[in-house]
Amino acid sequence: MKLKKEFVTHMDGEQQMMVDTSARFSGLVRNNKTAAFIVELLKTDTTKDKIIEAMLNKYDVEESVVRNDVRRTIKTLKDIGALE
Repeated sequence: MKLKKEFVTHMDGEQQMMVDTSARFSGLVRNNKTAAFIVELLKTDTTKDKIIEAMLNKYDVEESVVRNDVRRTIKTLKDIGALE
């Protein structure tokens, strides 16, 4: 799975902004640091398990929390058509 190239990201302080340059999704996505980390990993082809592993290496948090965050973020990205 991978972020579509039409979705462009920009860091604005602590928050990541994401827009669809194809105009199929009309809106602005604001990601917190955790979601931004997931989106950055999705800029290259990856898997859910690899994302979870990277997050567990970066953050001191329980695996169940990471799995839930990754699941929710990926679902949201799929819902707006941001993933290939």
